[in-house]
Amino acid sequence: KFGNGTWATKEGSTLAYNDENENYKPLPFNFERDSIATRVNKEGLIEVVGKDIPRIDYTDSADGVLLLENSSTNLIPYSEDFSQSDWTKSNSSITSNSVISPDGTLNADKLVEDTSNGSHQVYDTVITASGNFSNSIFVKAAERSKIRINSGSNSFRVDFDLSNGNVISEVGATGNIVSISNGWYKCDIYWNTVTVSAQYFLISLLDDFGIQSYQGDGTSGVYIWGAMLEQNSVASSYIPTSGSTVQRAAETANGSGNSEVFNDSEGILFADISALAETGNHRLISISDGTDANRVFIGYFTGTGIIYAYVIVGTTKYNYISTVKGNSPHKVALKYKENDFALWVDGIELNSQNSGTTFPNGTLTELNFDSGLKVVPFYGTTKEIAYYNEILTDEELEYMTSYRSLNELVTELNLNTL
Repeated sequence: KFGNGTWATKEGSTLAYNDENENYKPLPFNFERDSIATRVNKEGLIEVVGKDIPRIDYTDSADGVLLLENSSTNLIPYSEDFSQSDWTKSNSSITSNSVISPDGTLNADKLVEDTSNGSHQVYDTVITASGNFSNSIFVKAAERSKIRINSGSNSFRVDFDLSNGNVISEVGATGNIVSISNGWYKCDIYWNTVTVSAQYFLISLLDDFGIQSYQGDGTSGVYIWGAMLEQNSVASSYIPTSGSTVQRAAETANGSGNSEVFNDSEGILFADISALAETGNHRLISISDGTDANRVFIGYFTGTGIIYAYVIVGTTKYNYISTVKGNSPHKVALKYKENDFALWVDGIELNSQNSGTTFPNGTLTELNFDSGLKVVPFYGTTKEIAYYNEILTDEELEYMTSYRSLNELVTELNLNTL
C-alpha cells in the first residue's frame, strides 16, 4: 500500500508498506530530484522542500497526494519582487511587502493603478522560441477583484474573477484558477505560440465591469506574488527566483516491493491518480522484473492522455485501452490471472479478456513510477496505490474503484456543488 493519507518521507525515499496479516513491513520507493522544489503543505502554505525530498501536496486534497513532475524552468528572473526594473510598470506602481504571501511571510507586493485613463499593468519581457507556454501567478483581491493575464506578444489572454474564483473569459489560451489559502488564488494560462522573439508576462487590472482601460483612482489594486513563465504545456508547481532563471529537476520514484510481495500467477494493481497534462509521453506505473519481457502497468497514453493498461508476458502482450482521459483523478484497477484479465476505471469494467497466461514463479520483483525499464516516468499526482496478491470479485473491484458518496466525488474531483 502507498498513500491514502498515510505518508512517510525523508531524503531519498518515501514509504510504501506491506500490512498483510497486520504485519507491517516497510517497502520504500527510492526517490531522486536533483534540486529544491515547492509544495502546498497541510496549512495551505507554499513550502520549499530540499533536494531528493518527496513532496506530499495538499493543494486540493485533505489527505495529500504524491506530486511527481518533469523538469521545468521559471523564465521570470524575479518571481516575487515586482519592484525590480525587469518588471515594466504601465500606468501603475508597485508597493513592496504589502501583505502576507502564500508562503506565510510579509513579502507579497501590491499592483496599484495610477489616476490616468488607460490600462494599468505590469509586465516582464522574456526571450523565447516557439512551443507550448504557460504563465502562472498567485493573486489576491484588494480594491480590485478582476485581472487579465496574457502573453502580450500574441494577445493570448485569460480574465479572472478573484471574488468568486472563476475564469471570466479566454482568448487563444486556456485558463485555470485554484484557491490556495487566505484569499489567494493561483491563476494559470497556457497556450501554443508561433515563432516569436519574445513573450510578455503581462498582468492587467480590470475595473468592476471587467474593462481593461478605465480611469484609475491612484490607490486601488490587487496583491501579486510568485510569477512564472514556463515553456511547458501546463503550469507546474511554483519555482521561486531572485535574479535569474531557475530550473526544477525531474523526479523519479522506483524500487518498491520484492518477489515475496508480488504473486506471479494473479493479482490486482490499483491506483488513485491524475495526470498533469493530456499530452506528452506515456506516463506509467508498473510492476516488473526490470526487463521489457515481464510487466504489468497502468498509465496514460501519449498524445491523448487516455488511461490504458498492459500485461506483458514474454513476447505476448494483453492491452486494455479506455476512452477515459486522466487529467482529473481516477480510480484504476488492473486484474491479471490466467484466462481472467480486466481493466476497471471509476466503478466500471471497461475491458476484459478470458484467455491468456501469466508469469513464471519469481518473476515480478519491483513497483516503479515508470515503465519498469527506468524510462517513461509517471508525472502526475498519486493519492493511493495498492497491490493485492490475489484477484478480487467484480463486486469488490466495483466498490474499490467507485466514489462512495457525492461528497467524496465532489472532494476527489475538486468540483463545485449547487
